[in-house]
Amino acid sequence: MARRTAFNVFLVALLVGGASGATVTPIAKVLQMMNDLVAKQMKEKNAEAKAFDKFKTWCHETNRDKGFEVEDGVKTMDSLSADIEKHTTDATVLGQDIAQLDQELDEAEAELSAASSRRDNKRSDYQATHADYTGSLASLASGLTNLKKMMNADGGAAASAAASSLVQNIAAQPALPEFAQKALTSFLSDSAEGPGDFKQPEAVAFESQSGGVLGMMQDLEAKMKDEKIELENREMNEQHAFDMLAADLKDQIKNDQSSRASKASAMKQSESLAAQAKGDLAEATRVHGEDEKYVKDLNALCHQKSEDFSTREKMREEELDALNNAMEIIGSGEVAGAGAAHLPGLVQNQKKASSLGQLRSSALRHPSSAQAAVGSFLAAQAGKLGSRQLSLLAARVNADPFVKVRTMIEAMIAKLQDEASEEADHKGWCDEELSTNEQTRTAKTTKVAELEANIEAMTAASQKLANDIKDLAKSVAELDAAVAEATETRQAEKAKNTETIADAQAAIFAVQKATTVLKEFYTKAAGATALVQFTKKSEQSPADDAPDTFGEPFKGNSGGNGAGGILSMMEIILSDFQRLEAETDTAEAIAAEEYKTFVADSAKDREAKEEERKAKGSRVSKTNHDIRLTKKDLKSTQEELTAAMKYFNELKPSCVDDGISYEDRVAARKAEIASLQDALKMLLDGTPA
Repeated sequence: MARRTAFNVFLVALLVGGASGATVTPIAKVLQMMNDLVAKQMKEKNAEAKAFDKFKTWCHETNRDKGFEVEDGVKTMDSLSADIEKHTTDATVLGQDIAQLDQELDEAEAELSAASSRRDNKRSDYQATHADYTGSLASLASGLTNLKKMMNADGGAAASAAASSLVQNIAAQPALPEFAQKALTSFLSDSAEGPGDFKQPEAVAFESQSGGVLGMMQDLEAKMKDEKIELENREMNEQHAFDMLAADLKDQIKNDQSSRASKASAMKQSESLAAQAKGDLAEATRVHGEDEKYVKDLNALCHQKSEDFSTREKMREEELDALNNAMEIIGSGEVAGAGAAHLPGLVQNQKKASSLGQLRSSALRHPSSAQAAVGSFLAAQAGKLGSRQLSLLAARVNADPFVKVRTMIEAMIAKLQDEASEEADHKGWCDEELSTNEQTRTAKTTKVAELEANIEAMTAASQKLANDIKDLAKSVAELDAAVAEATETRQAEKAKNTETIADAQAAIFAVQKATTVLKEFYTKAAGATALVQFTKKSEQSPADDAPDTFGEPFKGNSGGNGAGGILSMMEIILSDFQRLEAETDTAEAIAAEEYKTFVADSAKDREAKEEERKAKGSRVSKTNHDIRLTKKDLKSTQEELTAAMKYFNELKPSCVDDGISYEDRVAARKAEIASLQDALKMLLDGTPA
């Protein structure tokens, strides 16, 4: 060991001396710190022994006290569980009672509704029948009066014929009850000589026939009055029975509703008490669990501390061997050579990675100077014209790729042109319809000319849609080209990043090899004392409550410039290579995600344009179909005259200006389109060749 130590001292002097006139490297500093640590003596045994005796006493007393708290927690949880069961059972029973009351309420309400419906139907039947009786009695009374006048006048064939005709008229009334119709019809049949041969009797004979027509009609009147009274009595009795039934059902509904409300309140209270008890039980369970865990952690901590105390002295001897082995590895050509080869290029690689990131960001995310100018121009025009569409587009210009910005502007121009065309079509349609309406009321001949003009306008619209479809196909091709270019750039960037990451990983392996010896020792030292980690998760933690001993896991001589400082310096060396790997890996991930987003956005944009192209194709077909229909309308012009005035009132809401004239809307849209076209020109003029 002495020989190895002498060699280490020589190696340190060589590395530090070789670095004279220049900054001391992290590797040379690590070797110097290790050499100093080997010479340092560690004598902490007596202090640790006294602290551990105090710790053992604390373990015994705390374990006893916590045991009592655990027992009390079990009793509290049992009591709360019983309360929960009682309140839950009460709520369940009340819920069943409420369900039964709900069923009874539904049945009572259904019965009341059905009885009301039956009563309404019977009341309607009664009113109709009562009206028939009233009318029939009025007819009989009038007929009797007339018959008496006829019988008191000179008799004879004329009087008999008039009386017979009067009886026939009364019998023919549809509202006359069936029994009255049969009686009158039978009387008239008995007065005839034979089938199909009716002879008007003399007045006296007519009077004496079947007891006399007057007597017969008086009997009918009396019978009808009796039946009318019977009908009224029956209606009154049925109405009374319904009123009694309805009153009983309403009382039942009211009582059930009151009972239900009372039980619902009681159920809610039981559920509230059960919920409160559950909350208390959850809290008691949590506290009980923490107490049990505290006891478990306490026993583990005390056991672990005992084992750690017995091994600490042995590990002190092993530390010196670990330090000497680490010095040999750190000073080897593999580690020192790797540092000299890779670490000086880290700064340059960072700058290069930054440059690559800026290039990628500029190509895929950040706007060009022309693009920024377009954004400012559109924002200004949006404020000037009061255009929300230009304002939204201005916000997106600086956030989206160049190709997508150009596509958005072209799409918005096309959209505004479509809106202008659609509004022009609508304006033309309104003007045509209003003019047609006026001409329909004055002269139908002008209608034919207006329909022909409408056909011409739709033909122009169809041609415009066809041109739009061609433009959309061109935009799709441009999107495909942009995606292909981005794909080629991404593949080259990925290859370069892969190479950089491989170099960084090789350097990391070299540095990790140099730190393995020390890490193995200090990991072993920490594990001997801290096989169980005691992390504070609540207010009660035995690791926090325990008296001070050798509180930290044994890590050898880790104070000052000892092992802690050595490992820190080695971590700096390692972190340089890890940072190179991480930053390159992150840059690669960001570039891949940006490329993925760009491709996805382009795909969505392409899909939208394809959908728009299909939609415009459908509109072409529809417009051509409308042209054919409009031609057919020429034949039906004359049929529109009767609906002209009504149709004029229907046209007013959508065709008569309501504050903003058509000309103002056209001017505003033209200004928006002009602004977008200027922005597109600015964007294209500023695009690098």
